[in-house]
Amino acid sequence: MPQHTFILNGKAVTAEVEDDVRLLWVLRDVLGVTGPKYGCGLGVCQACTSHLNGKAFNPCTVPVKDLEATDEVTTIEGLPATVGQDLHPMQEAWLDIDVAQCGYCQPGQIMAAVDAVRRAREAGREVDEADLDQIRNICRCGTYNRIREAIKEGARRMP
Repeated sequence: MPQHTFILNGKAVTAEVEDDVRLLWVLRDVLGVTGPKYGCGLGVCQACTSHLNGKAFNPCTVPVKDLEATDEVTTIEGLPATVGQDLHPMQEAWLDIDVAQCGYCQPGQIMAAVDAVRRAREAGREVDEADLDQIRNICRCGTYNRIREAIKEGARRMP
C-alpha cells in the first residue's frame, strides 16, 4: 500500500492508504484527528474546512495523493499553535460570544473565519461584511448572527 507523508499541525506524519482516499478520511480514520467534520463529502457544507499551506480548503475533496511531503495541513486542533497560545484568538471570541449551539460546524466555521481575516489583511484591509458574506459554511442550528459577531471580534484580537 502506498505511503503518504505531509505535515499535520506542525509534525510530519505518514499514512499508509490508497492514493484515492480523501484526506478527510485519512485525518479522521487513520490519524485520529476528528476536528474536521464529515458533512457532505462534496465540499458544499464545509464542515471539514481546514488549512492547507495557510489557506482554507476542504479535505473531503482532496485525494491524499495530491499532497506533497512539504504540504502543511492545519486543523482546528493545530490552530492555537499557529499563534503560540492555548487558544487561537478566533476560538476565544467564539467562546466569549457563545456562538456554538450543537457545535458540529464550529471547527470549520472557525478555520474559514481565520482564513477570511488573513485574506483581508493580505489585501491591506480589515475583514468586512463582504468578506463575511463569502464564508459559505453551513450551520444547521442557524447561529449565523453570532458567528458573524465572533468573526469580527476574533479579527480584532488576531495579531
